[in-house]
Amino acid sequence: MEIVEKLTGPGGEFEMREEDVLGTRLPVFAGRARSLGEVLARSASYGDRDYIVTASRRMSFAEHAAAVASMAKALRDDLGVRPGDRIAINAANSPEWIASFWAAIAAGAVPVGYNAWWTPREIEYALGHTDPKIVIADAKRAALISEDVLTVEKDVPSLTSRYPGAELDVPDVAEDDPAVILYTSGTSGRPKGAVHSHRNLASVIEYHRYNDAMMGVFGIDPSTRRYLLALPLFHIASLHNLAVPRLAGGTAVVMTEGGFDVDRVLSLIEKERVTNWGAVPTMANRIMEHGDLAKYDLSSLTAFALASAPSSPAFKERLRAVFPPARGALVDSYGLTESCTAISVATPMDLAEAPGTLGRANLGVQLEIRDPEGRPVPEGVEGEVCARSAYNMIGYWRDPEATEAAIDGDRWLRTGDIGVLEQGRLRLTTRRSDLIIRGGENVYPIEIENVLAEYPGLRECAVVGIPHPDLGQEVAAVAVFTGAAPSVEDLTAFAKERLAYFKVPSRWHVTTDPLPRNATGKVLRKQIEDGIA
Repeated sequence: MEIVEKLTGPGGEFEMREEDVLGTRLPVFAGRARSLGEVLARSASYGDRDYIVTASRRMSFAEHAAAVASMAKALRDDLGVRPGDRIAINAANSPEWIASFWAAIAAGAVPVGYNAWWTPREIEYALGHTDPKIVIADAKRAALISEDVLTVEKDVPSLTSRYPGAELDVPDVAEDDPAVILYTSGTSGRPKGAVHSHRNLASVIEYHRYNDAMMGVFGIDPSTRRYLLALPLFHIASLHNLAVPRLAGGTAVVMTEGGFDVDRVLSLIEKERVTNWGAVPTMANRIMEHGDLAKYDLSSLTAFALASAPSSPAFKERLRAVFPPARGALVDSYGLTESCTAISVATPMDLAEAPGTLGRANLGVQLEIRDPEGRPVPEGVEGEVCARSAYNMIGYWRDPEATEAAIDGDRWLRTGDIGVLEQGRLRLTTRRSDLIIRGGENVYPIEIENVLAEYPGLRECAVVGIPHPDLGQEVAAVAVFTGAAPSVEDLTAFAKERLAYFKVPSRWHVTTDPLPRNATGKVLRKQIEDGIA
């Protein structure tokens, strides 16, 4: 605690103080940048250090700054982009995606990350919703778009080299102006565009710089860290919490391209001496199933985090057993697109002491559990998880009703998730939208999923509620096995030994097919419900 106080107290490098943010007093980093343009301008000073590395290419900070300056000038002077215009990016991960993002910032525009897995109908909705001045897309996505686009393969390289020697000339912005729009995963209904401000992103940068400083306290040189980027850039895990803060910190982003392939990824980790990797449970599962991890030198990988989708204690234990980097360094976290970064993080010590925990609130985050009337409840009492911070989005793009439903007058974000605080740590009991009400009894899918995860040979599972004429809903489970599957009777008996009768699934689907998931690894429960009902 003394170290934290020294870093975050008065006069510290990461001094926290209260300031007015959109009408509410919030803890903020005193020394934060006031815009992403300011962060971008500073990054050129890192010179020849690696910023973006792929299996076949590498781009230094100086090369990136020059490319972005050229493209920003072309966007403004040749394509008529003005401050506040939206620039949509609809593409698979590539160095051009990141350069396009920063070029949009440098031109004073608002980059919008489109989900690269969207169908033409979903793309058309987003085009009408955010009304971009420019659309940047790779060839595969360009074929799905009805209007003219700038292509990643041809146009972006042309724009980034058109004006060699161009100076960065970023328009002035206010801290709480929109900086970027990322869409929520849209597992039900139409996706919403979460608007993150320059203050939001600058605060996230400071949070990561603070973590880097903590590494330094414990003898780890943060400048030597190399971060694997294997999740989509239209997600906060890769953009807000990796590509952006690494530009600010002068550390390398080692990017995978194409679909997730275990051998290709592990080869890249070995070759580039990657030190940090944030993965979704689906990736971790494929690692566990690989069978020949020993042929790779993964000794550089000393930090491994799970994010974006929940995983059970049993899953984490299996991961530690087969994947050495997870043994002493496994971290879990909880956050939403709307929260911009993690709301809470569980350290290896937290997970050892409380295996189901999602850890304590992050620096600068105020966390409360609230009852249905919006009143805070004490520790040990279940309720809605609510969080307030300078990281939280400013609202949803062109959707004041949804914004009002998500953020109250004091800037508290209602996550819609149900959880409980135990000794200061957050444990999620369910997503509110996933709650099953069976005959008046609340049934939390995550509790049942954690129990079923202990069944030998189970790869993954999902529990959903489906309509029942008498009970309102009944509990249904999809159980995915890699080899020989047990009988429904055996699974039912296993669950009955461990769960109250009303929580035991009455409908089962036993399969070897993986669960359907969206681009960020979240299980598509609506699709499962429709398939079972």
